[in-house]
Amino acid sequence: MTGSAERPLLFLDVDGPLIPFGAPAHERKPVRREFRMGHESSSAASNPLLDRLSPDHGARLAALPCDLVWATTWMADANSCIAPRLGLPELPVVEWPVPSEEEERDVRAGLHWKTRPLLEWAGRRAFAWVDDEITDRDRAWIATRRGDRALLVRVDPRHGLTDADFVVLDDWLRSL
Repeated sequence: MTGSAERPLLFLDVDGPLIPFGAPAHERKPVRREFRMGHESSSAASNPLLDRLSPDHGARLAALPCDLVWATTWMADANSCIAPRLGLPELPVVEWPVPSEEEERDVRAGLHWKTRPLLEWAGRRAFAWVDDEITDRDRAWIATRRGDRALLVRVDPRHGLTDADFVVLDDWLRSL
């Protein structure tokens, strides 16, 4: 692969994959996040769960042969709050559209609300999607449209991204 346009994408969720929720319930602190398009909210920057970010994930993600894209409800806050803590540059962010009636029906039928927008965002490029809410329905829906040009990695939100997840991602990305 020679150009960035040919590199596969890696759609990356934050809550669960990068910020695991493995602490016992009595140790969890409430999370308050305000969503403001394009501006880091003070409550996002002070989110107590940011301490759960693994400092080595940034280098490991950057070493993967792909273009990283935030696919998270953190939206622009991922670049101001998460990326600097991981040593990542500013990344593209998927802006979540208002769902159509067809998309609403799909969600009611069990398709994750991110699935259609991610497939559209990827265009014809191969992609991996890392999230803690991926279901068999999402896998089947994307497989009928992309076959082996998409990899969906469901991360256990109690533990976040693991060494095994990085091996799966790296092997698949290098096999393209």
